Amino acid sequence: MIEYRPLRVALLGAGSVGAQVADQLLTHRDELAARIGASIELAGVAVRSLDAKRDTDIPRELLTTDAESLILGADIVVEVMGGLEPARTLILQALTSGADVITANKALLATHGPELFEAAGQVGAQLYYEAAVGGAIPIIRPLRDSLAGDRVQRILGIVNGTTNFILDRMDAHGESMEEALATATALGYAEADPTADVGGYDAAQKAAILASLAFHTLVPADAVYREGITEVTLEQVVAARKAGYVVKLLAICEQLVDPATGQRGVSARVHPALIPLSHPLAAVHGANNAVFVEAEAAGSLMFYGAGAGGIQTASAVLGDVVSAARRHVVGGPGVAESTHADLPVLPISAVTTRYQIALQVADEPGVLAVIAALFQSHGVSVETVQQAVSVVDPAVDPARAGQALGAATLVIGTHEASEADLAATVAALSTSSVVHSVTSVLRVEGL
Repeated sequence: MIEYRPLRVALLGAGSVGAQVADQLLTHRDELAARIGASIELAGVAVRSLDAKRDTDIPRELLTTDAESLILGADIVVEVMGGLEPARTLILQALTSGADVITANKALLATHGPELFEAAGQVGAQLYYEAAVGGAIPIIRPLRDSLAGDRVQRILGIVNGTTNFILDRMDAHGESMEEALATATALGYAEADPTADVGGYDAAQKAAILASLAFHTLVPADAVYREGITEVTLEQVVAARKAGYVVKLLAICEQLVDPATGQRGVSARVHPALIPLSHPLAAVHGANNAVFVEAEAAGSLMFYGAGAGGIQTASAVLGDVVSAARRHVVGGPGVAESTHADLPVLPISAVTTRYQIALQVADEPGVLAVIAALFQSHGVSVETVQQAVSVVDPAVDPARAGQALGAATLVIGTHEASEADLAATVAALSTSSVVHSVTSVLRVEGL
């Protein structure tokens, strides 16, 4: 028999995620009550338009355009409206009134997270955000709770389903970037304006959240190094597959020592990278997400699943609703976010990584020696070299088809070196008299 009073839930937003959350709360209220030890009452759903079409039918009497009044008296406020404002103002209002808040708003957390966590801590409320990274994948709670006694060393994450879908189409179906993006748009994986996804902005926000949580350090979104996938070509993807790699957009968070200062710090970066086909992340296909965690004691762990979608993200939101409701029943203050380490956020130049560099060079004696000397002068060790002589395309000049063009393609793989030294090497190669062009530069991760 349930003795605790009913808990009132205010829902802000009824888009693809919000509509599913409302439906699940109404459909499974008895089962949720049994799990929680108290009944859940959906007090209302704040929307911009009462007449907008929704993915599921929400009783009209629950809809309101007055979000501020809805928040008053709520025990739990669920924010799935997105954007920075009015979401920030409404969440602050909810927290200062003592309500626990659940949000899926990665942009808000990456931008205003410290302010929101401080507001929650002042009144003993809790801010939950499992759905903000990885959709249905449980990654926030494992990092915050399950691995709280361990030391996370590194995180490699495929945290944007749109870019993973595009790169996977290029790899598996031989589509160009433009063709794969068109396919993603037609299937609903890409927005009409895909900049946030293909530009790496979405992944960078998630990297900031993961790095802050894993390393107990405030990592703002603007401190995350970011490259998108817009410069990735089909030729690069095909060459990667032939060499035993696949191209993925990775969010990489790690603790490292700055080679310039000897100071320990945190690095967070997002960029396309080559992953060996033997690595678990190479098998993440379609619009799925995966987060690969390397911890000191636990070793390697991977969390895999749907990274987006209304019902999938709603699953993570509902998990937070149950956790928040149980806290109300059991009692006790909220758990504050840990930023005790307060490590500096290091620039990309402090990272140690590997490069694969493709060059068009003069096909003549002594070229390899000149290029090797450039690598040596910048302290970068060459691991592999592959060479192919460029020939005349018969479609362009049938009479000279197959003849050498006087240029060769070199694909050079490096040993680990600092990003600063590798970047300086590429800059020197681009101005060398024996190098016609630097055609491709990709980092290699997961080795």
